[in-house]
Amino acid sequence: MDYISRLSFKSEVESVQVAISGKFYAISAAAAVIKHIELHYNIGFVGHSLRIRYQSSEGAMVIDFSTVQNLELIQNLRNPKSGDCLLGLLNNTVTPMGGRLLRSSILQPLTDTSILKDRLDAVEEMATSEEMFFGTKKALQGFGDMDKLLTSLITVPVNSSLKFSEKSINDVILLKKELASITPIHEALVGCGSKLLLAVRSLCSFDKFQTVQDLIDEAISPDAVWASTPVDLRHQRCYAVKSGVNGLLDVARQTYKEATEDLHVLFQEISREYNLPALEIKYDSQRGYYLRLPVADIEDAPLPPTFVNIMKKKKFVECTTLDIMKRNARIGDAMTEVLLMSDRTIQDLIDAIRGEMFALYKVCEGVAMLDMISSFATLVTLYEYTRPEFKNNLAIKDGRHPIREKIHKEKLIPNDVYASQQTRFQIITGCNMSGKSTYIRQIALMTIMAQIGSYVPASYACFPLITHLFARVSMDDGIEANVSTFAAEMRETAFILKNATEGSMVIMDELGRGTCTRDGLAIAIAVCEALIEKQAFVWFATHFRELGAVLSRRVGVISLHMQVEMRPDQNLTSMLYKIADGPATEKHYGINLARIIGLPQTIIIRASEVSNTIAKNAELKRMTSKGYRKYERQRLVLQLVEHLKQARGSKMTNMALKGWLGRLQAEFVEAMANLKDADEESESSESENDETNTTTVTTTEGNSRESGIGSGDVDAMDTSSDGTPILMPSEQDSEEEEEETTETTGAIESSDTDGYSGWSGFTTTNSHSNPYSYGSEDTRKSGSDTVDEEMESAGYVSNTFNSGDLLEGIEELSDVEDQI
Repeated sequence: MDYISRLSFKSEVESVQVAISGKFYAISAAAAVIKHIELHYNIGFVGHSLRIRYQSSEGAMVIDFSTVQNLELIQNLRNPKSGDCLLGLLNNTVTPMGGRLLRSSILQPLTDTSILKDRLDAVEEMATSEEMFFGTKKALQGFGDMDKLLTSLITVPVNSSLKFSEKSINDVILLKKELASITPIHEALVGCGSKLLLAVRSLCSFDKFQTVQDLIDEAISPDAVWASTPVDLRHQRCYAVKSGVNGLLDVARQTYKEATEDLHVLFQEISREYNLPALEIKYDSQRGYYLRLPVADIEDAPLPPTFVNIMKKKKFVECTTLDIMKRNARIGDAMTEVLLMSDRTIQDLIDAIRGEMFALYKVCEGVAMLDMISSFATLVTLYEYTRPEFKNNLAIKDGRHPIREKIHKEKLIPNDVYASQQTRFQIITGCNMSGKSTYIRQIALMTIMAQIGSYVPASYACFPLITHLFARVSMDDGIEANVSTFAAEMRETAFILKNATEGSMVIMDELGRGTCTRDGLAIAIAVCEALIEKQAFVWFATHFRELGAVLSRRVGVISLHMQVEMRPDQNLTSMLYKIADGPATEKHYGINLARIIGLPQTIIIRASEVSNTIAKNAELKRMTSKGYRKYERQRLVLQLVEHLKQARGSKMTNMALKGWLGRLQAEFVEAMANLKDADEESESSESENDETNTTTVTTTEGNSRESGIGSGDVDAMDTSSDGTPILMPSEQDSEEEEEETTETTGAIESSDTDGYSGWSGFTTTNSHSNPYSYGSEDTRKSGSDTVDEEMESAGYVSNTFNSGDLLEGIEELSDVEDQI
């Protein structure tokens, strides 16, 4: 607290003390940093010269380091020097301050809609006003790193030196140049109307820094300007202070001038004496003045004997003489005298400027913000971006991956995204290389762009305000940290589960593939269930198709897939890179891809046989489950309710609405009919096997008792291809599940059958936790029958479509939803 009270601006000390009251760790960390700078860098800070602010993370999105790397926000993972990252795309800034502000904004996006609106208004005005856009760009090009300059002005070494005196004069000359660059920025923003641009223009008005300008004009020569070459900068340092301020300083300057003129006279004499018209005199800060001549002029003749310290380079020879070295010493002594006499005046000037530093800091902030806004406006002129909106739901029309669009602008295929509380957990399946990772990454990148105030690559976009962003997409081993793929995966997943909240966004790519399939699927299911309970927005890309089947009955979960056209007979797989509803339906896409790449045909045939056997066993056990069909009916009804609610608030024309509702009804009726057919097939199969089952129980009863399996469990027995028994849910168990109205937890067990595995059903929990159970015990009938009757009474399961009846029945169907 002592450091803060001593170093903060006097006008801000009290407000800072109030803000950090009770923030023990923040105060301790700040004190440690200042102490470290003093001890290790031999730098101290002048009292009341620092702008200290307490900035909490409450108004910013939290992004962890792993997510920064995985999404390539600051640096490309494959080529760190490449600009193919989000910062490289957005960075069209022309000042170092603007670049730093952009980088910090990407790492800490805003969560304040009012600030974001001001930024977007400024970007829109800048992008639509050609005169303001180009005028601002031109004005900013003359601006340097004023932040760094102000930091230099407030630091003082423990022990003064000649080098520090030179640096102080350089800083004052550079500050004079920066102040002259502020006025053009103020003029470039004439006529601006947005709140943010008006604030920046106000900060850049001359009256804000007039006091500092007057102080400089009183002590510094009007002819003193910043120079880029060492010799010119040396002259500027010598004549920086106005003539007449110090008589001894004027004498020292005259001595310096005479010594410099003597050296140039000597140079002319050497050139004439040795007939070297191409001879040049050069200067650098280390050697002083020296001679240089082209190699071609001395190939056939030796150098004069008076030339010493000869250095041969590719095209030139550099050397000096003893007389030039003496002149350099005289010039150096005169320059030292000038610097020491100028230092007193310069230090007094800097002390006076430090008292007005607050206004200069505000100017820096305004210029940095203007530079970043101008950078965002540049993007709008280069790409087809749109202004984002901020609402409770996430909706993107024709969204594109911003970095991929920069690389492959003509080939990129846009995709739509929609997520609400009813569709907050989205499972993305699809073939290898179908674009799953690109799709989920672009959602995260566009969210960050929107929350820093930038336009986004889409035709329409609205976002909820995200407070935490997590991305688990990398599969690289941590060799340096001795961490395996799976260990790194689990470590990052544990961090996400611990910190994810309702306002979070989670991007996960193929979780669980770093270990065996069974454990990977089990972990993926458990992690998904935990994230569903967190109520965060989640996009989960996976090859586990079972994941969508297990979680499809959970509230907020939907399945999507990336479309692919597969033609195995032609060894052709076309990636459409387009998102679509439902899980992926392509079969054996891994095998087909292996066939196209050139895996031996015998391997392909054997792999197909194994895959078909596994798929047949799994489908048979799944379709014979009564519980599955019951829950599928309930899911279809819930989905229909959601669609009809959307139709009620739709702005479509009556004809368009009629067509859409007709398709919706047809799809619903077809799905319910398929489930009914499955029921009839199951009942027929059960009646045919009744006599066989009775005989089996009689003949195997003794063996069953010996093995610990009761006769009532024989119905639940199945066998694999090698005769190994597989426990299946019995009919009695299924009936008990229907009576108890239970919720699927997604636990799956599989049996080993020569390396194959199959479904063994779902475990269940108590009915009070099931969001899909409907009705009470006295009103509930037999599962799907109640749903069928309710739907028929509402006029929805009908062969004749009537849009009026369907819309009028929405309220009745809402009653069904309440029961569900």
